[in-house]
Amino acid sequence: MKIEHVALYVTDLEKAKDFFVTFLNGKANDGYHNTKTDFRSYFISFDDGARLELMTRPELVEQNKSPYRTGYAHVAFSVGSKEAVDELTAKLDAAGYSVTSGPRTTGDGYYESCIIALEDNMIEITE
Repeated sequence: MKIEHVALYVTDLEKAKDFFVTFLNGKANDGYHNTKTDFRSYFISFDDGARLELMTRPELVEQNKSPYRTGYAHVAFSVGSKEAVDELTAKLDAAGYSVTSGPRTTGDGYYESCIIALEDNMIEITE
């Protein structure tokens, strides 16, 4: 068994797609639009076969985005080395995204940084 994909609702679909393509080397499909409901989505594919579905619809309701809430906490991306974590963290910081921790080695042995990106959702960058 494997996880087929993870889905994330966003209010700015194009900005979210551009984030994953620009900073995390994702490849977006052409998108989907249901004209009856105005639901729209993109699948973002990554080199290892993982996929992320970005979705939006007009009736979305904003929820508390505290990092300490129930539900999914973050999506983690492995970039291959400590140097790559450092470089991507610096690139995201320079682009105006909030670095909330790291780069650092965690108590459980990960070398990581955490970024608040897309509509206050956390992205973890690991080696």
